[in-house]
Amino acid sequence: MNVLKNQVITAITLPTPFPVGDVNVYLVKGEALTLVDAGPKTEQAWELFKQKLKKIGYTPNDIEQVVITHHHPDHVGLLDFFPHELPVYGHSYNRPWLIQEKAFFEKQKQFISQLFTLLGVDSQHLKLLGEIDHLYTFSCQRVLSAPLKEGDEICGLSGWNVIETPGHAQSHIVLYNPKTCEVMGGDHLLKKISSNPLLEPPMEGDERPKPQLQYNESLKKLLQFPISVVYTGHGEPVYDAHKLIEHRLNRQHERAMNVLSLLNEKAMTAFDICRRLFPTAYERELMLTMSETVGQLDYLEDSHLITFQDENGVRLYRRM
Repeated sequence: MNVLKNQVITAITLPTPFPVGDVNVYLVKGEALTLVDAGPKTEQAWELFKQKLKKIGYTPNDIEQVVITHHHPDHVGLLDFFPHELPVYGHSYNRPWLIQEKAFFEKQKQFISQLFTLLGVDSQHLKLLGEIDHLYTFSCQRVLSAPLKEGDEICGLSGWNVIETPGHAQSHIVLYNPKTCEVMGGDHLLKKISSNPLLEPPMEGDERPKPQLQYNESLKKLLQFPISVVYTGHGEPVYDAHKLIEHRLNRQHERAMNVLSLLNEKAMTAFDICRRLFPTAYERELMLTMSETVGQLDYLEDSHLITFQDENGVRLYRRM
């Protein structure tokens, strides 16, 4: 637990059951005592959260509102331990994930199953997608009190403005304080690892989101703002945000060029490429590895370096 910047912002680190490791949530003393993100729904995280709050003179009942950067379970699960009347704010796209809307989850499963079939994943490996259901046992079932959108200033947290940053999740936002140039960054920019832009069903219309392209634009968006520090969802704060953003963009381009080199040999499906890129991890983390692979293919297609053709219900990618 670290107290940051004039003791107004307190970082609280909590354990998660996920490979990413610990998650950071932040207590911000504005006009209202505000929690930014909430951690996963586990008794271990909740007990540690209460202990750390007590050390700085608070209890969970003192928290007056919660703002979430995005809907992933390690950022929202502990909401189920708070009173239902506690206001929760976030992007409108959080809503079906937070309430675990059955129709939406079925749509998600159908979308991913159909997409992965098109991308060459066989029926045996499609069964691995059951991992998605397991993840949301650590999430919550809460109603979003009110949506946040680009440019909003949060009531009770004056001075902090919302910047929409889709990519890692369609629901992702960051909070920016133009006076101090601080950013509450969620998983948008992490110091030690690059955020994985994850495949999700479209929230509006029928066109598939292209999260890698969204993520790149969201990173470039932050280059428009002076940034003193990014308080991250995982790991240490970032104090050289612009430099790290440029590094992340360059490294993503390099990964895409590696994918392009694989297509020198022959036309391939996304699943073929995924297995080449992640020979030991793809079965264990099919969603993550396929999201990474499709992201690079979307980038190459957008750069007019590759094209694709659907043959017998399967999409083959080839160099231009």
